[in-house]
Parts: sequence; structure tokens; C-alpha cells
Amino acid sequence: MTIKRIVTTAFILACGAGSAALIYAWQPALPPIAPPSPTGFDASEVRYGADLALIGDCRTCHTAPGGRTFAGGLAMPTPFGTIYSTNITPDARTGIGQWSLEAFTRAMREGVDREGRHLYPAFPYDHFSLTTDVDMKALYAFLMTRDPIVAEAPANDLPFPINVRLVLAGWKLLFFHPARYTTDPTHDDIWNRGRYLVEGLAHCGACHTPRNFMGAETRSEDYAGGEVEGWSAFPLGRLSPAPIPWTEDALNHYLREGWQAHHGVALGPMRPVVENLAEAPAQDVAAMAHYLASLGATAGPSVQIPTVSPDASGQRPQSAGWQAAISTPAAGGPIGRAIFSAACASCHLSERPLPLGGVDLALSTSLSASTPQNLLDIVLNGVPASDGNPALIMPGFAGSMTNATLASLLTFLRVEVAGKSAWPDLPAAVAAARKAASPPIHVRATR
Repeated sequence: MTIKRIVTTAFILACGAGSAALIYAWQPALPPIAPPSPTGFDASEVRYGADLALIGDCRTCHTAPGGRTFAGGLAMPTPFGTIYSTNITPDARTGIGQWSLEAFTRAMREGVDREGRHLYPAFPYDHFSLTTDVDMKALYAFLMTRDPIVAEAPANDLPFPINVRLVLAGWKLLFFHPARYTTDPTHDDIWNRGRYLVEGLAHCGACHTPRNFMGAETRSEDYAGGEVEGWSAFPLGRLSPAPIPWTEDALNHYLREGWQAHHGVALGPMRPVVENLAEAPAQDVAAMAHYLASLGATAGPSVQIPTVSPDASGQRPQSAGWQAAISTPAAGGPIGRAIFSAACASCHLSERPLPLGGVDLALSTSLSASTPQNLLDIVLNGVPASDGNPALIMPGFAGSMTNATLASLLTFLRVEVAGKSAWPDLPAAVAAARKAASPPIHVRATR
């Protein structure tokens, strides 16, 4: 075969492969519709859709700080660039007012919008694909009865070739394998309901599962922990680093209230999640807790928390970890102990119960985690007030503690209170957290 024939054959094969790829990647636009009248939807279906939207955390991702609910525009940083959420109100020009139920369902299950463009997996259609027809119809009814808002989302800031949406077809071919949800007959209805919500609309694995270099969830490591918006999403189930196993009751309280006395407080990206779940049907949240408790050794034998007598200052440490930390010198040294006594003890060693007092740091998952990332975020930024609602609150110390002070405090907490070995490269972690620290912006949206 001559060189000319080889080149010609290679060219033909390349053209054939390219054509096949384009045929696979191309999706047709679906016909636009006139925005449906809100009065055309059943009221009970709309209410059910509102509950599903709370579980799906829709208003959090589709509401920009200070913006109108569901109008989009929220910047979502990813390792590949910044993606902006879209307007999902029924505005005909900038929202989804011209979308039929078919178009809405395709976006949720296949990650393709009405115009035929592939959607970035920052929109977790790999989870939403499990949604049943009944629930899809209810969600559609709820969104189509919102106030239409004119709001154009900013253009995504992504490098080439990621900014070419056809490339996403290749990503889907490798990592997106949609399947309809099927119940497991070996478990009861509550477990199946919880699994359906956790794996589907609630998309818990989107944060709590690690991702590979192409941004896809590593399915062989489900719920082994992930990173999101500068926070660690802790492992769930048997991989949880929590000093005390998560029980079903503890999970249910945490998901509804945003804190749990033996584990800590929901902060960072988890805070709006629990705020939404606080308004969701109690039986659905209980089903989610039931399923999550089944993932591993979260519901083991109950752990008795030792009580100790008041110390010389009249304060009563809340657990044995505190007793050891205050009565014996260790690696944290007197500096870390002194900082804790001056800045933290008045809340965390008070006898006030939650939510008025501080959580028992000896039992906090943040102290037992593999990295100090979350603890640093909390100490630097604090726990902001929740728009006048009764909730835990804590001042941030970014302006009053130096990096050396923070390192001493964290060493005291990690070594002397949690009883763990010191975090490696803590000064570098403190410096990085300081550089990234900024007061968290939180807007509590309403229906």
C-alpha cells in the first residue's frame, strides 16, 4: 500500500469517526410551547412539587446572592472553571417558560436542554435521572407556577475545549449511565423511599463522593468523602470519622435542625441543605436518615458519654476528652490551652445546652477528620446568624487570631481534646485557609 493510500484511508477513517461522534453528540431541539397558565396545574401536585424542590435543594443552586429565588446566576466554581446556574422560573425568554414537560424531563434525566445543548454535570442529572414520572410532573408543575423573572445568567467561564458543549457527549459516554429507580424488595418501604431520595433528588453523593480527574463521581468509592466549595464533605456510613457513630435518630435531628449535640453543626454548603430539609416533609427526611443509617456502622451500640465534675473554674467539661485535655499537659502546650480558655471556653465549656451553648468539640467530626479544612473555615469565618431564626451562632476569628495563634489552638484541640495525632503541614493549611477566608454569603430564599 502506497503512502498516498495510507493517508487517504486514515483520512476516511478519521472522517467516519468524527461523523459518528457528531451523530452521537447531536441532540435535537424540542418545540417551544406557550408558557402554561399557573391555574392549569393541580394545587396538590404543585404542593408536592414544592416539597420535592426542597429535597432537591433547587433554590440554593438557582438563586444568586441577593437575587430572586430560582432566577439563577449563582457562580459555581469547579476545577475546570466557573459555571453559572440558570433561570428556572417560567419566564419565556430567559427561563424555562417555553419548555414542555418533555423538555424538562429530558434535561433532568439526560442532561440536555430544550435547545438540544448538553448540560454540564454541575447540574447533577446523573442523580436526577432516577426521578419518577410522577415526581417529574410535580416538580414541573411547581416551577411553572412560580413568578416569571427576567434574568439572564452570566456566560460560563470555561477554557477550550470544555466550553464546547459537544465535548460533554464524550464525558457522558464514559461516566453517565442513567437508569430508572427500582425498589429493593429485601428492604421496607421507608428504606426504599430514603434510598430513592438520597440517591436521586437529594443527590447526596454529589458532594460526599470523591471525583476523578474528569469531574465524575468515583462510583467505587460512594460516600467516601469529597470536596466542595472549599469544604470537606465528610465520608458517610462506615467510613465516617465521627468519634461517636451516627444513629438514625442523630441523622434525623441533624438533617432537620442543622446540628447534633454529639457531632456538630451543618456549615458551608451543608447549611442551606438542612435549611431546605427543615421545611420538607418530616417523613421524607426521616426516610433519608433511615437509609443513611444503613450505609455502614452508623447505628452501632450506643456510646455512653462520660460526665465529669466541675473544674476549679466551676465549668463542667462535657466529655472525657475535655477532662484529659485540661488536667494533663500534652503536645498542644500552654499556648493553645490559654487561647481556648480565653476565646472558646465560655461557650464550649458552658453548661448551656445546644443551641444556646457550644457543641462538644471533643465529639466534633471536624476535629477527627483527616484534614483541618473545615475546622479552619469555622474558626476563621464563624457561624453566621440565620436571618433572625433561632440557630447556633459563633463569631469569626479571622481578624483577631494570627496564623501562629490558629495553629496553636488547632493543635491543642486536635491532640489534647480529640486525642489524635497532629495534622501534618498545619502552618501551610492555616496560611491557605487564611488566604481563602471570606465571610460566607448566605441568602435564605423562600417559596
